[in-house]
Amino acid sequence: MKPVSIAEVSTLYHRPLLDLVFEAAQAHRANHDPREVQLCTLLSIKTGGCPEDCAYCPQAARYDTGLNKELLLQTEQVLQAAQKAKTAGSTRFCMGAAWREIPDGKGFNRVLDMVRGVKAMGMEVCCTLGMATPDQAARMKDAGVYAYNHNLDTSREHYDDIISTRTYDDRLQTLQAISDAGISVCCGGIIGMGESHQDRIALLWQLANLNPQPESVPINALVPVAGTPLAEQEKVDPMEWIRTIAVARILMPRAMVRLSAGRMDIPESAQAMAFLAGANSIFTGDKLLTTANPDFDFDKKLLDKLGLHGRPSYKADITEPAIGGACGTKTGGACGCASAAAA
Repeated sequence: MKPVSIAEVSTLYHRPLLDLVFEAAQAHRANHDPREVQLCTLLSIKTGGCPEDCAYCPQAARYDTGLNKELLLQTEQVLQAAQKAKTAGSTRFCMGAAWREIPDGKGFNRVLDMVRGVKAMGMEVCCTLGMATPDQAARMKDAGVYAYNHNLDTSREHYDDIISTRTYDDRLQTLQAISDAGISVCCGGIIGMGESHQDRIALLWQLANLNPQPESVPINALVPVAGTPLAEQEKVDPMEWIRTIAVARILMPRAMVRLSAGRMDIPESAQAMAFLAGANSIFTGDKLLTTANPDFDFDKKLLDKLGLHGRPSYKADITEPAIGGACGTKTGGACGCASAAAA
């Protein structure tokens, strides 16, 4: 993909919403089965006690959020949860630990055992464990990690207002280590943290210009948690959430665009519009790490109403190249990316 400029992303972002959704739907249908949704389950395998100061996170040790700290789960507990998720229809199982960076030693070795066990079930394995070194990334790849989540969260410009204990470049270095190891990159952000439209544009621009582009792009809406610095933040307008999803789909046509945190507060009708705008993956199950999430029954009913069905594991390994220009549309992209690529 040709790099896209910040001006191109801005022009795209500010298009009338229905025009934007229409173009995103075209990009989606050009590159994916529009009736197919990847069902993922996220389990917190080590909860709370994190030394970082992410302003949105109830797992930060410095905030009093009422969250009980829990030690790293035993492998058998995790495998039981993975089997339950698989039985309910999930094909990707994600394991998250509240670490600043992956600690070498018994804990990491146990996580690698979990990975091997989940992979043996035929599920795609994703981990989100904090910063990772090239050696740790290589060990995860050998154990069977399919994807690694490490979000940028927001724009570089807004980042210091949200986090001070890890730099933006720290995050980019981890993403590079993961990519160099041959693991798929799962990387997105959070909207509703007091950022401007320009911050959202800059985040989308950064994601679209990662090389390679992320295989998965989670779009989170902030869930304000009492005790965190963002506890009083107003909830995101669902239309702004849909706008962000649509731009992500156009800029990253091959990616799985995932509806992540915040779905509990998004009306069913807006979630349906998000699928039209190119979302094709959801986290299902009653929790996302420590925050509430729609349960399996809600999601099954919603997908049935919309005529959608689950995506099989490892399908991305056998799909065709993306269609179209930098925005992925068959027609060349009304946002101007294709014309820029031809210039």
